[in-house]
Amino acid sequence: MFRNILKPIVAAATLVVSLAATPVFAQDEGDNRLDRLMQQLSQATPQEAQRLEDEIRLEWDRSGSPSANLLLDRGRKAYGAGNLQGAVDHYTALTDHAPDFAEGWVGRARIFYDMDEYGMALADLERAIALNPQHFDAISGLGLIFETMNRQQDAYEAYTLVRSIHPNHPAVTEALDRLERAVKGQTL
Repeated sequence: MFRNILKPIVAAATLVVSLAATPVFAQDEGDNRLDRLMQQLSQATPQEAQRLEDEIRLEWDRSGSPSANLLLDRGRKAYGAGNLQGAVDHYTALTDHAPDFAEGWVGRARIFYDMDEYGMALADLERAIALNPQHFDAISGLGLIFETMNRQQDAYEAYTLVRSIHPNHPAVTEALDRLERAVKGQTL
């Protein structure tokens, strides 16, 4: 069932990773910066990776809309205060207001996961990845949900995809080490 979700994501992300080295001429400065950061991340040392990861997340947080920024901030604050329903409400308003802003979908998915609403979390992550196929946090979230649902093979594939984008992601490295034993003998 979940392979139907993962296969198009893997195909899209693989295409994006392969196109990352291709020159693109009609992009704005923010897109070019993000592309450069993603390229650097794929080749970074572990020491450089954390700084690049932080810079990438700052770029992902740029919605281009003061209203969307406000909703993102309110959703994060509600989540941080433990108000899950309030956070869902803010993130839902954000995804309604800015449906092409991946961070709204990723944020709401995190809350749905915490509420044990895995189907809703998967749907939001699928949307986020469709918007940003290199969103290593969203793909890692898929891996976490699959792992929670005892879908080790799917989790392993998701984490492997994250590693192709972000080779030094510490949580993913740990997850792959843990899952490798569980999926040995199965076709990877």
